[in-house]
Amino acid sequence: MMTPGKASDHKHAVANLHNLYRIFTVPESPDSTLGKIDQEISQNLTGFLRDRIVATEQDLAVIEQDFSSPRIPEQPSFVSDYTEFLLDTLVAQSVHTAAPGFVGHMTSALPSFMLPLSRIMTALNQNLVKIETSKAFTPLERQVLGMLHALIYSNDDAYYQRWMHDRDSALGAFCSGGTLANITALWVARNKLFPATEGFRGIAREGFYKALKHYQCEGVAVLISQRGHYSFGKAADLLGIGRDAIIAIPTDRDNRIDIDRLLETCDHLRQQRIRILSLVGIAGTTETGNVDPLERLADIAGQEGCHFHVDAAWGGPTLFSEAHKSLLKGIERADSVTIDAHKQLYVPMGAGMVLFKNPCSLTSIEHHAEYILRKGSKDLGSHTLEGSRPGTAMLVHSALNIIGRKGYGLLIDKGIDIARTFATMIEDDADFELVTRPELNLLTYRYVPAWVQAALRNAPAERRTEINRQLNALTKQIQKSQRAAGKSFVSRTRLSPLQYDLDTITVFRVVLANPLTTAEILREMLAEQKQIATEDEQAAAMLHSIDELIAGT
Repeated sequence: MMTPGKASDHKHAVANLHNLYRIFTVPESPDSTLGKIDQEISQNLTGFLRDRIVATEQDLAVIEQDFSSPRIPEQPSFVSDYTEFLLDTLVAQSVHTAAPGFVGHMTSALPSFMLPLSRIMTALNQNLVKIETSKAFTPLERQVLGMLHALIYSNDDAYYQRWMHDRDSALGAFCSGGTLANITALWVARNKLFPATEGFRGIAREGFYKALKHYQCEGVAVLISQRGHYSFGKAADLLGIGRDAIIAIPTDRDNRIDIDRLLETCDHLRQQRIRILSLVGIAGTTETGNVDPLERLADIAGQEGCHFHVDAAWGGPTLFSEAHKSLLKGIERADSVTIDAHKQLYVPMGAGMVLFKNPCSLTSIEHHAEYILRKGSKDLGSHTLEGSRPGTAMLVHSALNIIGRKGYGLLIDKGIDIARTFATMIEDDADFELVTRPELNLLTYRYVPAWVQAALRNAPAERRTEINRQLNALTKQIQKSQRAAGKSFVSRTRLSPLQYDLDTITVFRVVLANPLTTAEILREMLAEQKQIATEDEQAAAMLHSIDELIAGT
C-alpha cells in the first residue's frame, strides 16, 4: 500500500510526465508568450529585431551573470517562463546583424521567406549523413552542389546528368561553413599528393611521416597570400602538416598575392625538396575584399603540378554579375572552390560548400561503415568531414530558385556600386582617408583630420610612425564608442599599406552586402564618427595628443 508521501510523489511524477508528453504533441497556443512571439516574427521580423534587441551595448561581464549557473534545473519549466527569460536576456543582448547600419561584418539581412522555410527544415529534422534519414534531401543537396558547380565550371547539362547523382562520386561537399570547406579541400589535396603506390598504402592509411619517407621529400607547403583566412592554419593543424607549412606570401599594393615573391618561394621550396600541397587563390579577402590574379595562379599551379584551390567564400557569388564576374576570371581552372552560402547567397548561418572540378576527387577521403555509409550507396556522409548534419541545403535551394541568377546579379551589382559610392564619399571628406579602394564590396578607411594628413605627408619616418601609432588608438576608440552607442557598426582591422612604409595602421573595415543599406545611412555613419572624435572624452584627448605631437615636430 502506498504511503501518503509516496502517493504525492507519484502524482507529481505522473503530472510531470504528462507535461513532457505535451511539449512533444501539443503546440503552444497562439495566445501564449511563445505563440505571440511566433506571430510577431512571422508578421514583422524587422520590427521584432528592432524592438527586441537593445541598441546600447552592455558590458559582457553583466551579461555573463544571467548565464552563470552550471546546474541543470531539477524540474521542467513552463515554456512561457523560459521564453520570457530568453527575450529579456538572450534576445535583448544579441547583435542586430540585419540592421542596415550594421556594416562591419559579413552577416546581412535575410530574405523574408527564409524564416518559414527554416521552420519546415527544422520540423522535418532530416539527417544528411545517409539516405535512410534524409531521402529526398539527399538528391536536393546533390542538385545544389551541381548548380553551384555549374556556376563555377560551366559544364553542359549532359555533364551534370552524368555526374550529379552518381553514387560513386560527388561534385562537392556541403559543410557548416567556409572553414570546414577549406579543410576539406586541403584534405583532398593532401591525400591526392600522397596516394597509394607499390609498397605504400597511401597517407590516409599510413600517415604523414611514412608518406614523406616513401615519396622522399622533406615536407609540404601550402602557399597563400598574407591576406589568407585563418581557417588554413586550422587545416594544417588538423591534417598533421603543421601550421608552419602555411607559407604566407606578401601582397602587392592592391592586397593581391605578389606573383614575383610567389615564384621565388616555389623555387626555394623545390631546392629544399618540399612539395607544394596546394596553391590557394583568394576571391574576396576577408579584410579588404580583393581578388588574387586567379588566371596567373592557375598557370603557376599547372607548372608546379600542385592542387589549385580558390577560397571564394565571400566573392564567389560575384559570378552572378554580368558586369563584374570577369574579376574572378580563372576560377574555372581551380581544382576546388569554397563558397559560403550564409554570406552573399543570403541564407542563415551554417551553409558552406566546397566544389571540385573533378567529380572523383572526393573519393580520396571516402569513409565507409557497415551500418551506415555503405559502399555503393548515395549516402552523403561518406564524402564529408561532418557526420550528422541538418538539411541546410534546402535553404540554399530555395534561395537559388526564388532569387535566381538575375536577382543575385542585381544584389552583387548593388553592393559593389554602393561600396564605390561610399569610397567617393570618404575621399570627398577632407577628414577621412580611404586606405583600400573597393574591388568588390569591402573597403577600409580611417578618420584622419586634414591637418593630421598634411603632417603625415611632411613628417620624417620616425615621427610619421608615432603619429600613426596614436591614430591607431584613436581609430580603436572611435570604433568602440560607435559600437557601444548602437546606431551603426563598423569593424576594425590592421593593415600595413605601402604608402606608410609598411607601418601597421588600424582602420575601419566596412562590408556593404546588405541591400537595405543606403548612401544616407553611410553618410550619417561618417558624421557620427566625426562627432565621436571631437566629443567623446577619450577620443578628444587622443586627438589633442596628436596635435601636441605634431606641434612639437
